[in-house]
Amino acid sequence: MPAGKFDARLDTVPLSPGVYLMKDSSGCVIYVGKAKKLRNRLKSYFGGGVISSPKVRAMVSHVADFEYTVVGSEPEALLLENNLIKRYQPKYNILLRDDKGYPYICVTLNEAYPRVFKAFRPDPEARKKGARYYGPYMGSDCFEVLKAISDIFPLKRCKKVFPRDIGKERPCLNYHIGKCMAPCLGTVKSEDYRAMINQIVQFFEGKYDGIEKDIKLQMEECSANLEFEKAGALRDRLYALRAIRQNQRVYLDIERDVDAIGLYSDCGETCVRKLELRQGRIVGSSTYFFTGEEGDQEEILMNFLMQYYEDAPFIPPLILVPFEMEENDLEVIEKTLTEKLGKNCRLHVAERGELRELSDLAKNNAREMMVRRVLRGGSANADPSLPVRYLEELLGAPEGAISRVESFDISNLGNDDICAGMVVFKDGRADKQAYRLFKMKRVGSQDDYQSMRETLERRFNHSEDDGFKYPDVILVDGGKGQLEAVASVVRSLNGTENIYLAGMVKNDHHKTAGIVFEDGREIRLEGRTLTDQEMGLWRFLTTVQNEVHRFAISYQHKLAGKRNIRYKLETIEGIGPAKRKNLLSHFGTIKAVENASVEELKEAKGITQKDAEAIYQHFHRES
Repeated sequence: MPAGKFDARLDTVPLSPGVYLMKDSSGCVIYVGKAKKLRNRLKSYFGGGVISSPKVRAMVSHVADFEYTVVGSEPEALLLENNLIKRYQPKYNILLRDDKGYPYICVTLNEAYPRVFKAFRPDPEARKKGARYYGPYMGSDCFEVLKAISDIFPLKRCKKVFPRDIGKERPCLNYHIGKCMAPCLGTVKSEDYRAMINQIVQFFEGKYDGIEKDIKLQMEECSANLEFEKAGALRDRLYALRAIRQNQRVYLDIERDVDAIGLYSDCGETCVRKLELRQGRIVGSSTYFFTGEEGDQEEILMNFLMQYYEDAPFIPPLILVPFEMEENDLEVIEKTLTEKLGKNCRLHVAERGELRELSDLAKNNAREMMVRRVLRGGSANADPSLPVRYLEELLGAPEGAISRVESFDISNLGNDDICAGMVVFKDGRADKQAYRLFKMKRVGSQDDYQSMRETLERRFNHSEDDGFKYPDVILVDGGKGQLEAVASVVRSLNGTENIYLAGMVKNDHHKTAGIVFEDGREIRLEGRTLTDQEMGLWRFLTTVQNEVHRFAISYQHKLAGKRNIRYKLETIEGIGPAKRKNLLSHFGTIKAVENASVEELKEAKGITQKDAEAIYQHFHRES
């Protein structure tokens, strides 16, 4: 955008509160903002001053036009801004987008016989009709919640639509083992099934006391009607619910329903984590990531509150936020949520006591979720070379000295198929063309030290070959002991004095936990607050360790598969390596050999009548 393009227009903009829209050359709205004084805010973009934020600079560079709307107050501006953001979904605004990587659980309350299932994205049309979405859930949390529901409630799990499919098929096994009410029989009233669904909704909202009360009333009613089998099923449901409650840790001795919001930023992203406290127990959580957002925490929090709670199935009377917000923003958000809730809703920064404990827990959870995302490679914004630069610093290497990083892993199954994998990373990125595999030639028994020695010696024997340049760093898959063992081998070889060595320390669960150096220094990365540099290094080490293990073990499995085929055929009398190769060359797979007739087997090169009969009998003998 040419400097001074909007100078004449800017002087006519009023010094009033309002909302402005930035548009690109095609007329598309790319940003919506609010301002206490519109003229001052717009001049901050186009007045020629220095813009420190890279995101704002990028946005301004694409602005071809702007327009604005004057409103009566700042709260009105906030509400209008939120509505326009929802309407235009601008590229440069902070948007609460659903992450396809993290599923929700949907309850189709709009159907006669509602379903409960995993969904990867809320459907706006279904939501309008009454469907509710809970989540998003990370990792295996979604599976665990669905399992808990199926353990308590005899919910249908098939895809049949009722009442359309009633009576079309016999009930499934779940009905016979008490895991389904079997509405397919036509004996379950829609009202009765919906009563159970309402209890599931209460389950999601943490209203366990209400569920217990409903179940007890149903039990009493069934007993009074002499429906003892049905009463027994309800009793089992009650016990299962109580077992779930017992397994939930109590964090607060307070009766109020509370949501706690935590924020954590790293690698150009911000994680928002919401914890739900109901009747003293944390019963649910949601996680959202704002990609490309790491700056204005208050703007992120404000946008999250306005966008999330507008469609939330439940709003608690108290929401804990991690820091103080601007008074006008706070006022309009509280007013909006109060109107939606139908009673007073308050945003609060906890200073002490159990509420502070819950708020801190939400912040720590946000950090942990970001760590999980970073370690699984979910952040695309991090520069892959930054961890390598930090590794240089830790190793005391000159700047730019480290580019090629190698790691080795030994894989075997007992004394069979002993092999090693070598992975290569250049400037933080995997260079798969440089990967190499080694099948042990000298080592005949399980001995990781000797296997590593053979691998390293063979690797350095090829140091002059293309793709086998000397590494700058070797990352050892293991702690101090493994590092010392590898160092003794590497330092005994010619030309390795300038190669840096470090060990990737694992925890009890075989996960990357830290890094150890030749001089004995060790940096623990697990279980503590990390700097951005340490977080990036942890992700890099985890990636390397997982990749070298995957590469080595996949080769070992391939060798084991070949050995199994060899054993399967060469144990047959008269079949040696040559005939085995001929059989596999002719038939393609061991399965095809197993299924072949005697006449078909004889068609393979070198296979006699006697061989064919022996092979056929081997695979078709009666067990």
